[in-house]
Amino acid sequence: MKYSIFGRKAGFLVALILWGFCGMVVAQTSSADPMPGNSVEKLNVTRQGTDIIVRMSLRQPLSALPASFSIANPARIAFDLPSTGNGLGRTVQQVNDGDLGSINVVQVGDRTRVVLNLRRNLPFDAHLDGTALVVMLHADALPDAAAAKVTHFADSKPQEAPQSVRDLKFRRGKNGEGLVVVELSDPNVGIDIRQMGSNLVVDFAKAALPENLRRRLDVTDFATPVTNVNAHPQGDGTRLVITPRGLWEHNAYQSDNQFVVEVKQVVEDPNKLVQGSRGGYQGEKLSLNFQNVEVRSVLQVISDFTNLNIVVSDSVSGALTLRLKDVPWDQALDIILNTRGLDMRKSGNVIWIAPRDELAAKEKLNLESRQQISELEITRTEAFQLNYHKAKAIVEFLKSKDQTLLSKRGTVVADERSNKLFISDVPSKLDEIRGLIKEIDVPVRQVMIEARIVEADDGFVNKLGVRLGGSDWAGVSGEGHKVLGAGGLRYGLSGSANAAFINSADYRPVGTYTTPSGLMRFASYSGTASPDALQFVNLPVSGAAGSINLSLYNAAKTQMVNLELTALESDNRGKTISNPRVLTADQVEAIIEQGDEVPYLSATSSGATSVAFKKATLSLKVKPQITPDGRIIMTLDIHKDAIGAATNAGPAIATKQVKTEVLVDNGGTVVIGGIYTQNERNDTTRVPVLGDLPYLGFLFRKNEKTDTKTELLVFITPKIVSDTLSLR
Repeated sequence: MKYSIFGRKAGFLVALILWGFCGMVVAQTSSADPMPGNSVEKLNVTRQGTDIIVRMSLRQPLSALPASFSIANPARIAFDLPSTGNGLGRTVQQVNDGDLGSINVVQVGDRTRVVLNLRRNLPFDAHLDGTALVVMLHADALPDAAAAKVTHFADSKPQEAPQSVRDLKFRRGKNGEGLVVVELSDPNVGIDIRQMGSNLVVDFAKAALPENLRRRLDVTDFATPVTNVNAHPQGDGTRLVITPRGLWEHNAYQSDNQFVVEVKQVVEDPNKLVQGSRGGYQGEKLSLNFQNVEVRSVLQVISDFTNLNIVVSDSVSGALTLRLKDVPWDQALDIILNTRGLDMRKSGNVIWIAPRDELAAKEKLNLESRQQISELEITRTEAFQLNYHKAKAIVEFLKSKDQTLLSKRGTVVADERSNKLFISDVPSKLDEIRGLIKEIDVPVRQVMIEARIVEADDGFVNKLGVRLGGSDWAGVSGEGHKVLGAGGLRYGLSGSANAAFINSADYRPVGTYTTPSGLMRFASYSGTASPDALQFVNLPVSGAAGSINLSLYNAAKTQMVNLELTALESDNRGKTISNPRVLTADQVEAIIEQGDEVPYLSATSSGATSVAFKKATLSLKVKPQITPDGRIIMTLDIHKDAIGAATNAGPAIATKQVKTEVLVDNGGTVVIGGIYTQNERNDTTRVPVLGDLPYLGFLFRKNEKTDTKTELLVFITPKIVSDTLSLR
């Protein structure tokens, strides 16, 4: 039988384990295999300074250096001599010289393995000297494997300015992990991470630590896996020692000058061989090469490699041939179990291995025994005080059709006055209910929802109108008067300065002006008709902001033509902001409302009318839900109503509504709706034919230009109201 095992730890553990039955194998194969032609005849150990020299003398010289490998724990160096037997007459030679404890020589088939058992891992050189194999152990050199495993997170780069640690903080992550945040003066600081015992050590190469940061932080109250963080100078650099507790794993990352170490709690899974949050197989890698070896012996090899206690059922038997190279040990164990139809159950560091049917039968027997015990076990009564939940709601949950917490003999009663539960059941069920109440009887998280409803108006109006008319002087006496047009400010003439200008109540004097031919008076005419005035074009602008008047008359001042231009231009801008806010608990609907109730007439079935009311309000209805990752799902219904145009039945209601469901980050703002309206109008009123004349056409038409823009936006900002932990 031939076997070969390769791995950092398992190489010679297998050789030591198989020594017990190697003699039997050799005896079985001796009749079939010829004896090797070469053999190890003599072993000598000498010293040369601090080096240890092992000389293995053989009957015949070797054609080449034999294959060799070493393992770190336990420290071993092995040489495989092909076609060579053991001619020493013994398998162990005690040395006890410095770091070399003993030498094992084991022959298996036609080859011999020589094992140097060391007290610590040492580098070595080997060469052939005639018929001898000479191995030189360098005891003065510190082996690389003897040092703690170091992860070089970042290599140090030379900088002109001195490097230092600027700040050190600790905070709790969203999922309960401990975050150690280190602010560096330069992103090129060299960083090494290693696990030293139960601590995690981070070294910052050539980075000075200020006096105010040389401290030990007790962060137990943060409820993370980390209990202490200790920062102190180490040589010309800084060392950070993180002390976690329990089962944990770490992750490190750097962003510019900020370096973060994340220590996360690992919840032990009894069904997993190697604990950790990363998926897949995570065990240390090994290589196995077996030919027709008993399954129990292979399981013993894995037990020694992993330091786990493996209990193998008596019904596990048989042999297997297996060749695995660089495979995680937990995957290798799964392969072995699946190959032989076996299964395992893990409890702590003990693994029980047996055939699948045997394990299933024993588990079924255990379950039946527990069921019988629960039916015969004495019940107990316990009171549970609820702080945040209603006792009646918990009773309804426990008594629901689908409940599985209470046993068949369990009962529950609620006292609403004291908000207590009285449960009578077996002790195991009481423990389960106690854990359930601890999980659900917690303060409800609250959310502040702020809405901003913005309405913006932008209006522009441009109007230009004209009025064109004429008149004929009906009387030329000093007391006569004339007007142009039928209303508003008009012009009048009088023959002499002393003549009475106003002979009618329809005229109101507003001013005079002396001309060479007489006195010109201005009056406001309020009459409804002017028989001596004639209007050709009457297209004025309503509410004009200004006007220009032009009058043409003959030398005798008896006939006139009057032109009046009116214009209006307005620019209107406005913004209305509504800001309703409401505070509510997680998954509880809240409503806030402000406005009026408008009456309107409503017909009844008998034909009579009655007065009803309709709301014209600004309202916010929201139901938030906090997600496990700290974000917020909101069901929103927002109204912004106003009183509109009047009707025979009452005023109309101008309604603006947004109804939606959104997912928003805590403290983030989202625009959930918007309405943009633009109204452009160009109105022209003209005299047919004349209004289309070039240049002169503006005297016979009125132009009105209107541009109105309105915009409505709704912003929502939710914030979770909670206490935060911080380290100052």
